[in-house]
Amino acid sequence: MRIDGKALAAARRKATAEAVQRRTEQGLPAPVLAVILVGEDPASQVYVRNKENACRKAGIEPRTWRLPADTAQTNLLDLIAQLNSDPAVHGILVQMPDEQAVIDAIDPDKDVDGLHPVNAGRLASGLPGFVPCTPQGAIALLESAGLTDMTGLKAVVIGRSVLVGKPMAQLLLERNATVTICHSRTRDLASQVKDADIVVAAVGRPELIQGDWIKDGAYVIDVGINRVEGHLVGDVQTEEAEKHAAAITPVPGGCGPMTVQMLLENTLLAARRQEETAR
Repeated sequence: MRIDGKALAAARRKATAEAVQRRTEQGLPAPVLAVILVGEDPASQVYVRNKENACRKAGIEPRTWRLPADTAQTNLLDLIAQLNSDPAVHGILVQMPDEQAVIDAIDPDKDVDGLHPVNAGRLASGLPGFVPCTPQGAIALLESAGLTDMTGLKAVVIGRSVLVGKPMAQLLLERNATVTICHSRTRDLASQVKDADIVVAAVGRPELIQGDWIKDGAYVIDVGINRVEGHLVGDVQTEEAEKHAAAITPVPGGCGPMTVQMLLENTLLAARRQEETAR
């Protein structure tokens, strides 16, 4: 079975839009997401436009700052400080090559991407915070496929990034799975995958995970998005893998739509938390 990320994201977006509408009917403002785009990378431009469109469909107001690639870091940090102090802004998203100083400058309570060290620490400690959107969406995809109880299952996460791999492992641990994190230096990756009930591939290598590595009845989440000869492929050999898997996400149409949707849900959550703090 292929897990339809588009359909799940659409259903959840409808629920988000209804929640936002209820807020506005009660006299509360619509959540506001501030998006800062640094540089003119075409993929980032498309990514930001998709997020802006998704926000509008959910009733969330996107406010975008498009800055040149040579913007001084001090100017960028000044802008983030202004947004941190603006009570009308609920979430802040910076689209640029990773710079830890920029991530650190975002108020953790507006860090809807879930990348600030405070939120990473909250996740590791089992405390409330913002969780990175892709792992959060991956859990929702697994649950939508019927895997609501992960207790005792062996989960293999391939990739150890702070964006996907590490938080994904934490979320699976919270659900009582037994988790192994694999990476580029893992010995005999095939044997690790073959024993897994849950496979999350987030390594960024086209079709690295062979289809015959997948255990019969396993659940496979393919986070990878790789362009090969003009086509998008994942980190898993999908057609062969789905002969064995109970459920698998396609590329595209799997994790991508849910990543955007979880950003919307985090922004709505940020607005609610801000109001609770202000009471």
